[in-house]
Amino acid sequence: MYNANERLVLHMKLPQGKDQIIKSLLIAGGLLASLLLIVLLGFTINAFSVDISVLENPLPKPLIVYDKNDVVISERSTVNFAAVPIETIPEVFKEAITSVEDKRFYEHSGIDIRGIARSLWRNTKAGEIVEGGSTITQQLSKNLFLTTEQTYTRKFKEAITALRIESKYSKDEILELYLNQIYFGEGVWGIQNAAQMYFGKDIDAVTLEEAALLAALPKAPTIYSPYKNYEIAKDRRDLILGLLFENGTIDEEKYDQAIATDIVLRSKELVEASGSYPSYIDHVIDEAINTLGLSEELILIGGLNIYTTLDPVVQNAIETTYANDALFPESNADELIQSGAISIDPSTGAIRGLIGYRGQYYYRGYNRATELIRQPGSSLKPLAVYAPAIENGYNKNSELLDEETDFNGYVPNNYDRTYHGKVTLYQALINSYNIPAVAVLNDIGIDKGIAFLEAVGIPVDKNDHNLSLALGGMTNGVSPLEMAQAYSIFPNGGVMNTAHSIRKITTNDGKLLAEGITESVTVTTPEVAYAMTDMLMGVINEGTGTAAALGRPVAGKTGTTELPAIDTFEGLSGSRDAWFVGYTPELVTAVWVGYDTLDPGLIMQSTGGSHPASIFQSIMVKSLENTPVSTFEIPKGYKDDTKPEKKENPGKGKDKKKKN
Repeated sequence: MYNANERLVLHMKLPQGKDQIIKSLLIAGGLLASLLLIVLLGFTINAFSVDISVLENPLPKPLIVYDKNDVVISERSTVNFAAVPIETIPEVFKEAITSVEDKRFYEHSGIDIRGIARSLWRNTKAGEIVEGGSTITQQLSKNLFLTTEQTYTRKFKEAITALRIESKYSKDEILELYLNQIYFGEGVWGIQNAAQMYFGKDIDAVTLEEAALLAALPKAPTIYSPYKNYEIAKDRRDLILGLLFENGTIDEEKYDQAIATDIVLRSKELVEASGSYPSYIDHVIDEAINTLGLSEELILIGGLNIYTTLDPVVQNAIETTYANDALFPESNADELIQSGAISIDPSTGAIRGLIGYRGQYYYRGYNRATELIRQPGSSLKPLAVYAPAIENGYNKNSELLDEETDFNGYVPNNYDRTYHGKVTLYQALINSYNIPAVAVLNDIGIDKGIAFLEAVGIPVDKNDHNLSLALGGMTNGVSPLEMAQAYSIFPNGGVMNTAHSIRKITTNDGKLLAEGITESVTVTTPEVAYAMTDMLMGVINEGTGTAAALGRPVAGKTGTTELPAIDTFEGLSGSRDAWFVGYTPELVTAVWVGYDTLDPGLIMQSTGGSHPASIFQSIMVKSLENTPVSTFEIPKGYKDDTKPEKKENPGKGKDKKKKN
């Protein structure tokens, strides 16, 4: 049994009887409720500190962009709000927007309890916030915060603000504020600007189907943009027309007529870009949207600070080079030969500079450094053929046959239509002979070439699984950004770092909003990477890329694509695309040159070894002018094989045909 002291301890530890337990629970519950009440009161006080009168005169905050040294390089503020009174907005549009965004808008008091319950259930099932259940009033209140934060704290703040808005403004006033401020895509805010942007008319003149399309946009302006995604936009428009039919706003005849009507848009008015480095800044915005998941609206008017990887020395070298028309092929009078270039740091993947145009550049225009997709020609050979060949036992002195060969029905030609007999792998690469490249890929297997391309981030279509891949023949193609990123493995010891332009993004008060996404992937060994660099230096020292010489260690590869083999171009000579991709230990630069339009009247007289190589040279000389000369690091395990090793073409034998 217990002594007196032990009984006292037990008496202190254990509640005596049912009443004592209930009393303890009530005290604990009261303390918890008090704590929750204090927290709730704090949230409420904080929410009431928001000045909702700002909604009546919204002032967009500029986007500020910094270079790698934290120096401001751009300050953008291009928003123009053009408010219209609610009376001028067609009833059918008001019905359309409330049907799709908040069908109980005229019934709730700013918060839709049913919608919240539905979203709570779906969020609980998903384990995260996937649906907001926001009313139009809550969406309007969100404009006061402009943040991507998806937390219950923010939702509470929005809800309190929505209730305050409902207590101050009528439903029509709230709808008017909302429609004059929401983002409709293509850089326009407000329903009046949207009607002008898409249809070239005032909002009071839009038709039924036009009103439905405009109502489709606020949910996801980029996805539903009829300029970018016509079919997706039409499907969304037709869904809203269906809602209008279901709720009795329009009858069946009007519904049938409207969905049978094509979307007719105004020709998009291009606005010339202003400020420094416009195509770099546009890529930064695209990266923030597509990679980091920020909304375009938040980026453009949220007062964000974006810290980039731009090196002003490199960017200015690119800009100066592109201002020199003498470096580019002569253009047809009807169209300017275009170009795009990008430079990245291979050790980090940081994009140090880029340009995506020649001539005039328009706001959020076509960026040929990052968006262009073209056939890479022979510039793909190091990635699709020679690097995987080195991995599979070939070396620079492996002997190959350069002669007319039939590879099971595929008979490639050299660019100059001549043959050179026995050549080494090194000679085949630096002189860009086609037949040996096809033979090597045929020997190691197409799957190995495909695997290497996928490892370095080159997108490969299922239809690319054929030997023409050895010559850069692809269903779709590549961008300069993808080529620069892929080539970065060679000076970086076989490791590829994701190309990126953003270091971090903060709010206007300095709070960290997002950080740049970088990833390192080991693609091949340092020995294979250096073996490729050793050969690619020969391209510039004595091969097709001599125009790219820098007076310091540099490696690279030319690429040229021919005109399409179709009747339209029969008898014509020239090039479709010309590339040069090269690097030093510090910088990788990819250059593309060509016409935007495929037309027999627009034929470029250039190859990768001429104008693109000269453009590359100009960019690199200016970029590295004050950088000490460095050499490519030779791995300890690297062996420079000097004895020729015979490798017979796999086409040799019954499938081989010699030219007479």
